[in-house]
Amino acid sequence: MFKKLAALEWKLFTRSSSFKVNLFMKILLAFTVLYFTLGALMLGIGIYFIIEEELPNQSPLVVVCKYLIIWFVGELLFRFFMQKLPVLNIKPFMSVPIKRNTIIKYLIGKTVVSPFNLLPVFFFLPFTIILLLEGYGINAVFWFLAMGGLTFCNNFLNFFTQKSSVVFYLILGLVVTFIALAWWDIFDVFPYTGQFFYAMYEYPFVFLLPIISAVILCQMVFIYLRKNFYLDEAIQRKGSEAQKMELSFLNRFGKLAIFLKNDIRMILRNARPKQVLWTSFFFLFYGLFFFTQESYRNNTAFLPFISMFITSGFLITFGQLVPSWDSQYYKLLMSQNISYRKYLESKWWLMVLATFVSLILVTPYLYFGWDIYLMILAAAIFNIGLNSFITLLGGALNRIPVDLEVKRKAFGNTQGFNPTQLLIALPKMLGPVVIFFIPYLIWGYNAGLIALAISGIIGLLLKDFFLNKIVNIYKKGKYKTIAAFSEKN
Repeated sequence: MFKKLAALEWKLFTRSSSFKVNLFMKILLAFTVLYFTLGALMLGIGIYFIIEEELPNQSPLVVVCKYLIIWFVGELLFRFFMQKLPVLNIKPFMSVPIKRNTIIKYLIGKTVVSPFNLLPVFFFLPFTIILLLEGYGINAVFWFLAMGGLTFCNNFLNFFTQKSSVVFYLILGLVVTFIALAWWDIFDVFPYTGQFFYAMYEYPFVFLLPIISAVILCQMVFIYLRKNFYLDEAIQRKGSEAQKMELSFLNRFGKLAIFLKNDIRMILRNARPKQVLWTSFFFLFYGLFFFTQESYRNNTAFLPFISMFITSGFLITFGQLVPSWDSQYYKLLMSQNISYRKYLESKWWLMVLATFVSLILVTPYLYFGWDIYLMILAAAIFNIGLNSFITLLGGALNRIPVDLEVKRKAFGNTQGFNPTQLLIALPKMLGPVVIFFIPYLIWGYNAGLIALAISGIIGLLLKDFFLNKIVNIYKKGKYKTIAAFSEKN
C-alpha cells in the first residue's frame, strides 16, 4: 500500500500544472540542503581539533555538549520555517476504502526519511568517529544514538509547532529569555544543559531517554492525526462574524475604489495577506543592518540596492502575487463586466500608496544623514515609477493559485511562485544600481541621485503607456490563467 501511495504522490507531482515550479523548488531545496550538509560535515570533522587547539585544557566533547542546546533549538526553528509537513495531502484519501492507520503511518514515514533528519547525521557522525579514534570508547556510539533520538524528537515536535503557533512562540520565548539571562549574567543555562547532554555519554542507558522520547512523540503524533482524520473536520470552515469596513475615504478614486476596498478587506481578513503585510513592515528596518556599519554606509555603489528594499516591501511581497491573490474567485471576477485596466490600475495604486506610506515611516533614517535619506527618497520614486510596473508585468507570468488562509513557508509552500519571476526580479534589484552608478562615476553622488529620481518620474509620465502594454499581456493569457487557477492540485 505504501508503494501505491508513493506512486500517487509522484503522479500528483508530475501532472500538476505547476510541475515546473515544483521541480524548480525541489532542485533549489536540494542545493540548499547540500550546502548545509557540506557545512555540517566540515564542522563535524573540524570542531574537535578547533576546540582542542583553542581550549587545550577542556574536553572537546564537554564543550560541544555545553552548547548543543543551541543546535537543537536552532534546528527546531529551522524546521518551523523550512520544513513542510505532508498532512495537507490526506484529504483526497479520506473518502476512499483505505485504512486510516495506513495513511497516517505513510505520512509519518515521509517525515522520518526527510532530508532534515539526515542533515544532523553529517555533523554528529564524523564527530563521533573522531571521538572513537581519540579513545572515548564505545560510549561515544551511545552518545551518537542519543543525538539521533533528539533529532527525531525535533521532527515530531515540528508537527505540533506547525499546527499551533502557540507552541512555537512558547519555545522561542523560553530561548530568548535564557539567552537574555545569560547575556546579563543573571543565570547561565548552558552549563546545566551541557551536563544533560554529557550524561548521555557518561552514564549507561541514559542514551535511551531521547530514543524513548522520540517513540512517545511519534505515538502522540499518530494519535493526534488519527483523532483529526475525519472528512467533516477537513472540509468544515470556522465561521466568524466579519467586521464591516466602509473605507469611504477611498471613494475619491472613483471606479477604482471598488477594487481598492476589495483588496484592503482581503488583506485585513485573511492569514496569507496579513503575513505579507507584516513581512513588508519588517522591510522598513532593512537599512538598520547596513547603515549602522561603516563599511556598508561608505559603499556608495551598494546604497541604491539597500535603499530600494527599504520602501519596496509591500510592492515586492504583494505585487509579485498579482493576480494570484484573486485566484479563488478569479473565474467569477473575469465573468463580470469590469475593466481589466481598472482592475490592474487598482493594484498599481495600492502598491504606490504603500510605498508612499513606507517613505513617511522611514523618516527616522535622517539620523544617518541627508545623503542617506535622499538616496531612500530617490529609490522610493524609482519604486513608484518603474518597479511597480515591472512587478505587475511579472504577475502576468504568474499562474499559481494562492490559498488565502495558508501561510507561506520558505521552500515549503510554493504558492504564487514562478521561476520567471527570478528573471523579472533582476531589473528590480539591479536597475537602481545601474541608473545611479553611471552618472555617479561621471558627475558625482548628486548626479546619481537625480538620475535615479528622474527615472521614476519618467516612469510615472509613461504610466498609461506601460499599463496598456501590461493589460494586453494579461488579456492574452487570461484563459490560461483561469484554467490554472481552476486546478485543485
